[in-house]
Amino acid sequence: MANKTLDQHIEASPDVRSGKPRIAGRRITVADLAIWHEWLGYSVDKIATEHDLTLADIYAALAYYHDNRTEIDTSIRKSQAFVQALQQQIPSKLPKRQ
Repeated sequence: MANKTLDQHIEASPDVRSGKPRIAGRRITVADLAIWHEWLGYSVDKIATEHDLTLADIYAALAYYHDNRTEIDTSIRKSQAFVQALQQQIPSKLPKRQ
């Protein structure tokens, strides 16, 4: 098996997840990993186990995130604002959690 270089762990293509950088061959974006690890505090081991990722994939994504943190955080916040706006326009028919 050939060794992967760091740049082979992350890819982006316009037809998958709107061109967001993601784990190569997967639909899991760098932003997804940033949210799980940096914002929610999930351990790298937990993420690897729950999503069948290698530690190298996760660390490559986190390195990419830290190199592009401002841009990715801005994208995450815009997505959150979009979801909140939709939730206000279209209320859920599900009962609220207590």
